[in-house]
Amino acid sequence: MKKITLLLSCLFATAVVTNAQETDYNHWSIEAGVNMSKAAQGFAGGYDNSVTGSIGGELGVRYMINEKFGFKFGALYSKLSEDDNVPAFETSYYRGTLEGVVNVGNILGFRDWTQRLNVLAHAGMGVGMISLGDGGISDEHDYTPAFIVGVTPQLRLSDKISLFADASFTAHSKQDFTWDGTSASNKNRDFDGGIATLTAGIQIYLGKNEKHADWVGSYAGSTTQEIDSIANRISDIENDMMDTDQDGVPDYLDREPNSMNGVTVDTKGVAVDKNNNGIPDEIEGSLDKRYAKSGQDGSSTSGLSIKDLISNGYVNVYFKFNSTQPETYSLEAVNYLVKYMNENSSANAELIGYADEIGNADYNLQLSEKRAKKVYDILIASGVSADRLEYKGEGIDDSVDKSSNEARQLVRRVTFKLK
Repeated sequence: MKKITLLLSCLFATAVVTNAQETDYNHWSIEAGVNMSKAAQGFAGGYDNSVTGSIGGELGVRYMINEKFGFKFGALYSKLSEDDNVPAFETSYYRGTLEGVVNVGNILGFRDWTQRLNVLAHAGMGVGMISLGDGGISDEHDYTPAFIVGVTPQLRLSDKISLFADASFTAHSKQDFTWDGTSASNKNRDFDGGIATLTAGIQIYLGKNEKHADWVGSYAGSTTQEIDSIANRISDIENDMMDTDQDGVPDYLDREPNSMNGVTVDTKGVAVDKNNNGIPDEIEGSLDKRYAKSGQDGSSTSGLSIKDLISNGYVNVYFKFNSTQPETYSLEAVNYLVKYMNENSSANAELIGYADEIGNADYNLQLSEKRAKKVYDILIASGVSADRLEYKGEGIDDSVDKSSNEARQLVRRVTFKLK
C-alpha cells in the first residue's frame, strides 16, 4: 500500500508540473462502459472453466501527461455466476486500480495516416474485493492485491467523444476465496486467481482546447516536424548573426527584424522604402529591370513571355515550415504578379498552394489552401480586384526528396496560373 501511495504522489507531482506548462491540447478524460468478465483461475475442484460472467460496469478517470504517456484511475464491478454444469453460486467482484497509460498509436505514428483510430495500452495495480453470495464459505469480503494489464482500441467520433473497447487481464495475489465461494484458494501459487474482462463504452474529453492528447502528435511525424522546426530556427538565427546588410547593421539588432539580406537599410536597420509600398526599393528596382527587359510583344529576352514565366512556375511565393506567412524575399514574386495584373486589365489569375510531405495529408491540404488564401489577401490589399482572382490548395507536393530540408523548401509554395 505504501508503494501505491508513493507512486500516486509522484504521478500527481508530475501532472501538476506538466500542467503548468503551456500546451495546445486537453489532458483529462472520463470513461464509462459495460463489461463481461470470465475468471481464468482460482476455482474449487469441478468448477474450473465453468463460470460465466454477467454484465457489469466500469468507470475511469484518465490524465495524459503528454501525447504519449499518462495515468488512469479505474473502478470495476462484475458479478460471476455458474453455468449449467455446476451448483449455483453468485460472486460479486469489485476492483480499483491505478495504472500507467501509453498512447501506442502516437508512438507508432498513427497520426500520419488516421485521425479516427488509436490504441492505448495500460498496466498497473490496485485492490480487488470478492464478495460471496448466499452459500459461500464466508460472509466476509476478501481483499486481494490486483495486477492488471490491458489494451484499449479507440474510435474518435468528434474532438470531445470517442468510443472504446478494452481487453484486460487481472491477476490476484493472496486470494483467500475461490471464485465459486466453496473453498479456500490454493496458496501454493504466486497468483491465486485471475480474471479476464472485455469492456465497451464511451470516453469524454474535458478541457477548452480543440483536441485531446490522444489525437495529437506522432512519433514519426511530430518528432520530425519538431526537429525541422528547430533546425529552421537555428538557421534563421545564424543568418541574422552573419547578415550585416549594406550599412553594417546586424539583423539581430535591426528594428525591422524581417529586413532582407543584402538590402540597404537606414541607421536603425529599417529597409529603405521611399514610396512606402512595403517592398524594399532595391528589390523593386531589380524587378523593374527584369520586367523592362521584355519586348513590345510581351516576350522576354529568354524567349518566354511574361505570362509563361508566371504560369510555368518561374515565379513563386515560398513559405517557412508549417507556416502561412510568406518568406520576406517572396514579396518580390507577389509584386511581379501585381504589376502584370495592373498592366493587363483583362488578365485573371489562379493561386495554387502546396505543402511538403511532412505530416498528415488532410492537415497539409488545409495548410496549402491557407497559403493560397494568404497570397490572395495580399494581392487584394495591393489593389487587385477579387473577381480577377481564384485560389485553391493542392495539398502535398511529393516531387522532391522527403529527407532533404532544402528540397522541401522548394515545394512549400504558392504558384500562379494566368487566364
